[in-house]
Amino acid sequence: MSEKPTIVVTGADGQLGREIVLIEQTAFTVVGLSRNELDITDLAGCRLVMSEYKPFAVIHCAAYTAVDKAESEQDEAFRVNRDGTSNIALASHEIGAKLIYISTDYVFDGKGNTPYIESDDVSPTTVYGSSKLAGEESVQAIHPHSFIVRTSWVYGQYGNNFVKTMLSLAQQRKVLKVVADQIGSPTYTNDLARFLLQLVETDRYGIYHASNAGICSWYDFATVIFAESGADVKVEACTTAEFPRPAPRPAYSVMEHRNMALNGFEPMRHWQDALRDFLSNLNSNKSSKSGL
Repeated sequence: MSEKPTIVVTGADGQLGREIVLIEQTAFTVVGLSRNELDITDLAGCRLVMSEYKPFAVIHCAAYTAVDKAESEQDEAFRVNRDGTSNIALASHEIGAKLIYISTDYVFDGKGNTPYIESDDVSPTTVYGSSKLAGEESVQAIHPHSFIVRTSWVYGQYGNNFVKTMLSLAQQRKVLKVVADQIGSPTYTNDLARFLLQLVETDRYGIYHASNAGICSWYDFATVIFAESGADVKVEACTTAEFPRPAPRPAYSVMEHRNMALNGFEPMRHWQDALRDFLSNLNSNKSSKSGL
């Protein structure tokens, strides 16, 4: 019986990377490498990892993701998201491993009002978005057998995210103000991870938009989070202008999943169904831990 092909996951201590490593599946041996185990800005280190594990594919989740901090740390954001991605692309290409690069809705300026397709012009307005786009360009220049997967509004069981923040605030406050003029699509890491593991088995290379189906504002998202979790919180709508941040947020970052459909992939389920599943799993995990 032949050994299962190996997938190396960078950024395995992040919420998506950890989801991919821990998800139940039988097709691959998944090796997760955290920031401490692999410095992606070190090309020699990247080459060493590839030669050690000889992976069938690499899912590159490691990234500089501090959107606001990036505005004052441009060099660091580009060092990780552009240069680090170049290293991963080169090292994986040299040993013949496919590559999936996780990108973001922030490559768009958010000024549109119809869902972005994969071939739409990119025009990031933040350092973070610009650095992630530079990573996309590195992958396209270096690695012919690669997938670029743009996603948005990610949350999951591991790490910090909007859903967990809302649930935490619900324990402390009775009234919350949430931005209502930013529109997008939440993405559950479990659903995204399953799509990535499907995608990597194919040779349908290119750019993909991947998020749960449906659209909402952050205000809508928060309202449903509280309704589904049974939290007694009043949510008040506010504008982006009321909560200025160093990095501007896209007002509209809905992405159409055209290449998923064209290449025969099933669409991801509606974000409300995914959220319900996430909350159920979160409660199950809490119950099992409290029962120890």
